Order: sequence, then C-alpha cells, then structure tokens
Amino acid sequence: MTHPVTLANWQLPPNNARTFHRLREVVPTARVAGSLTPAPLPPGAGLDLDLPVPLHDGLTGTVRSVLEGTNTDGFMVLHDGQVRAELYFGDYHAGQPHMLFSVSKSVVSCVAGVLVEQGVLSPKSLVTEYVPELAGSGYDGATVRDILDMRSGVVFSENYLDPSAEVRLLEQVIGWAPRTDPSLSASMYEYLTTLRASRPHGGVFEYRSCETNVLGWVCERAAGERMPELISRVLWSRFAGTDMDAGVDLAGAVMHDGGLAATLRDTARFGELLLRGGQIAGEQLVPGWWIEDALTGAPDSRDVFAASPTDTRLPGGMYRNQFWVPYPDRRVLLCLGIHGQMIFIDYDHNTVVVKLSAWPYPQDAAMLLNTLSAASTIGPALQTGS
Repeated sequence: MTHPVTLANWQLPPNNARTFHRLREVVPTARVAGSLTPAPLPPGAGLDLDLPVPLHDGLTGTVRSVLEGTNTDGFMVLHDGQVRAELYFGDYHAGQPHMLFSVSKSVVSCVAGVLVEQGVLSPKSLVTEYVPELAGSGYDGATVRDILDMRSGVVFSENYLDPSAEVRLLEQVIGWAPRTDPSLSASMYEYLTTLRASRPHGGVFEYRSCETNVLGWVCERAAGERMPELISRVLWSRFAGTDMDAGVDLAGAVMHDGGLAATLRDTARFGELLLRGGQIAGEQLVPGWWIEDALTGAPDSRDVFAASPTDTRLPGGMYRNQFWVPYPDRRVLLCLGIHGQMIFIDYDHNTVVVKLSAWPYPQDAAMLLNTLSAASTIGPALQTGS
C-alpha cells in the first residue's frame, strides 16, 4: 500500500516503487529530447534466468533469485548487440523514464568527453577558468581532472542516512526534500560556492556528488548551453527512443549528479554506446579514447582508490572520468546509482547488463554485491553459450 506522496517520503518505500518512474509528477523536470530514429535493439535468444550466481554470503542463487531479491523494476541484457533479456516488474513499463540517480554522472562524463574532443574543455584547466563564481570557494585551485576523478579536497558528506549530511542538504536546496534549514542557498550553483576544502586537491579518491554538479556547470559554460539541450544535442537525440527527464532546481539547473531519468531501453542503448567505444550505427558520438582512458586510469588511480575513505566494496578497482572500474583483471566499466541503478559494461564478453531498482535504502551492500555477481556471471555464460 502506498501513502500520499510528499517531498518528505517520495524516495522512501513503499512510495519509491512508483515515484522512481514518475519523476516528473513529483519534482520539476526539464526534457532532454530523444531521437525520431532510435538505435535498433534486435532480439536474440532468451537468457537463462536460472543461471547459477555465487552470492555474497557464500550460498548460490540464480539470476532470477537475485532479481526477485533486490527490488528490481527493470532488467535488460544485450549481448553482441542483441536483446537477450528485457523484464519489467510491478507497474513499471517500457515507456516510462526511470530514475538513474548517479548513473547520471556517467552521462555527464560523456558530455565532458565530447567537449574535450571539440577543444572547448580541458581536463588540465582550473574549474574557475570556466566558472569564475567558484573563486574563493573550496573549488578554488581545483582542475577539471580533479573533479572528473573525484579527487578534489572539498568537504562533502555522502552519508544518505544522515539528514545533516551535505548530500541531503543539497536535496533541500534543489527542492527534492522539505526545506528545514532556511539558511541554505536558493539554488544548487549558489550552494556549490559555499563548499569548503579540507585538504589539497588531487589527493585520494572520495566519492562526492558535488563534484559532478561542478562538472556539469563547467560543461555548460564551456559549451555555452544548458545541460538539457547539451545532452540532447551530443548524445540523446542521436540514439534514444524516448525523451529523458532531468530534475531541475528553481533556477532551472539540472541536478547533474543524479537527476536524470531514462527508459530501460535507452539506458541499455547508452550502455551499448559505451561498449562500442562511443559509436552508434558507425557514428562516433563519444571519443573512443575517453572511454579507453576511463578503463585504463592514471598511474595512481588504483592507489588513491585503495586509500579512499569511501567504502567502495570494490577491492582493486578505481574511479575515472565519473565511471567505476570495478576489477583489476577484467575490462568492465560500471555506472552505479543509489537504490540499485546499474549499467555493467563487460568488454571482455561483449555484454551490457542494465538493472533499474527501488531498493528500500539508498545503499545496501548485500544487494549491490549480489547484483554485481549476477552481472559478472552473465557475460561469460552468454559468450560460451551456456
């Protein structure tokens, strides 16, 4: 049974099982225009949902049991470009944009990569060269590379269960939660200028959503275009079948770090774009070297990831260009969002796994580890035909 939806409860169960695919009914959104000729998704042989999966607790489950045990809304698998699974749960259906949460970060990364390729954005430049308003803030002296890899020295707590954490205060600023602190900034960009640094930029990795919001602001200034139009022009209008929703604050700024919502099919198309090195139908949309750089990382990327204060649950992994790189011995890119959003791009086995969910809590280690185990099992099984 659902309860009346308010700003205080729309992200909580049981409401989130409906609101996560009805964002435009809950908060202000902008539209990101899709394409009239979306990239094709040809059907293939069905995936065996009873494929065994090793679980985090040492037991063995199946793909089916993982989906049933992790509040899945939508699930899709592409192998060799063909649809091997497309499943919808509850009242979620194919035409509805679903919250991507921090999978949005990887979309913004691709926009940044396009701008770097065009020569209007440089990872080596200071963020204040693009956004002078950040002078005097904690981001003064930070480079675009620092924020791409979440290695600035800015203080920003990502503790979702702490109502006083900056990640929750930001939700009050953008209008995603009731405003209980009247002293908070009136807009997201204004709020970013109030953040402060506690250590030099360029140090260890620490996961902070504010980094992507600065990146989005920088991209808008570099391109001279607001993010809904920018994403549509360089990405969404080139391959997506449905307009994307983008949550915006009262000033019209997109919540770049987690405000995008897309259909399951379009999310899979985005994953396939990444798998194909930035190409769709032979057209290069995202620079292939940008994606390869994410997979390769900097010489110290794994070291600063291992030293991170963030509980990553990914030993031997790294974070680069707003992507997770979960394994030291497999070519996999990972896009992750709270409440169970995921794109798993398995380059070794030509497979994309997408899962959209409504977990009761923003983070759940058991659900995450079981989902990753299922995704990492699917590609090898499809490659061998088992």
